Amino acid sequence: MRDRWDLAPAAARARGDAGNRRLHERWLRMLERKKRSTIANVAIARELAGWCWSLAVMEEVTTG
Repeated sequence: MRDRWDLAPAAARARGDAGNRRLHERWLRMLERKKRSTIANVAIARELAGWCWSLAVMEEVTTG
């Protein structure tokens, strides 16, 4: 998995890291607010699906 991560464009890696951190923080906040884990997991899964779609359609940035 790490080898594939290294092959990804820098913009995709940065966006992936930021998205992962954002979703993790959101999940923690839901649990702190005493949301049931099932509800929190489904909410994060829905956001993750939308985020994956946005990453898949992201245009590649070329330099030079």
